[in-house]
Amino acid sequence: MRVGLVCAHSGPSRSADGPVVGTRDHIARVAAELAGRGHDVHVYERRDDPALPATLERDGYRVERATVGPAAPTPTAELVPHVAEFGRWLADRWSGGWIPDVVHGHYWVGGLAAAQAVRETDIPVVQTFHSLGVEQLRHLGPRYDGPGTRIPLERALTRAVDIAVAQCNDEVDELTRMGLQRTSVAMVPAGVDTEQFHPDGEAAPRDQRPRILSVGGLSPGHGQEDLVRAMRLVGDAELVIAGGPPVDQLTHHAEARRLRELAERTGMADQVKLVGAVPHDQMATWYRSADVVACTPHYSSAGRVSLEAMACGVPVVGYAMGGIADAVVDEVTGKLVPPGDVRALGVTLRRLLADNAGRFAYGHAAVDRVRCSYTWDRTAGALERLYERVVGRRRPVEAA
Repeated sequence: MRVGLVCAHSGPSRSADGPVVGTRDHIARVAAELAGRGHDVHVYERRDDPALPATLERDGYRVERATVGPAAPTPTAELVPHVAEFGRWLADRWSGGWIPDVVHGHYWVGGLAAAQAVRETDIPVVQTFHSLGVEQLRHLGPRYDGPGTRIPLERALTRAVDIAVAQCNDEVDELTRMGLQRTSVAMVPAGVDTEQFHPDGEAAPRDQRPRILSVGGLSPGHGQEDLVRAMRLVGDAELVIAGGPPVDQLTHHAEARRLRELAERTGMADQVKLVGAVPHDQMATWYRSADVVACTPHYSSAGRVSLEAMACGVPVVGYAMGGIADAVVDEVTGKLVPPGDVRALGVTLRRLLADNAGRFAYGHAAVDRVRCSYTWDRTAGALERLYERVVGRRRPVEAA
């Protein structure tokens, strides 16, 4: 099967010298897995650096870059005016010899370009949003900083695709509220690289105190403030916050300063440690160094951090929402608490840190859960079956 994966941002091949994370990593892994299953996969991305080659062969799939928009990394809001041009570029690429059997748009901007490119063809479109503006607005409130056009354009996109891929059950519900029929929404969670994330291996240095690890972008929406406040109820333990800019730039980072000031005011300054950005290929050592990984973002569709921690055999305490609620089985692989309930968060962390046998059992169950349900091979297999379904739906129409 010929599969076209479309992302309007610079894509997974942008960082050739090291691992990539999030949406880019997702696209790269899906492309490699599908190629490994014998499919002819092309990834389409924006060329944000003139020094990058226009085409590239990597991990069995082909990358093609469009010279669209500014020749520099560009915020999503500034890419919207270039969506039509990207769509025309795609349509032109697909008017020749290589025509995809199915197109898979990623993120809302990539989906809009993909949908425009195929609108005069019978090529089916699958769409993964990775996050939804309406959900982010609901959970983040005034902290939501997405462009004003995003939510109406996402609603329009749901009417232009054959099927939408949700990464968690909350997202399934949201997509149906946006107008999609339930039969037009498939739940396919992201995978975990179990060769990189596993219980055996080195751990980052630590002292004798129990360690709670929080991983994520350093911004108010990631919930680190809740964890700092919860530490008053935890007792003698260390909270390590990984994420944000490199450690030598934290002094000038507004959110890092705010968290440190909060730790001072609450008397937790000697128990809260910000380590800045950690390369993704080193994250497994940090997970293994923790007694518990705390996942408290105010919005999370994929639950990537909880899955990586579980793959390393570390129990998770997280907010019962989004991808975290799907990944963490309460009282089996960790503990779930109501989102925003700082008291419940602190009490749960304290009790779990005091329960050595419980943490051991949760950690073993967590590894089993990831290996059974959240591998990239499983994700690619689910997408493969989905592609076959949508292509099968379109073929009778094409033949008629």
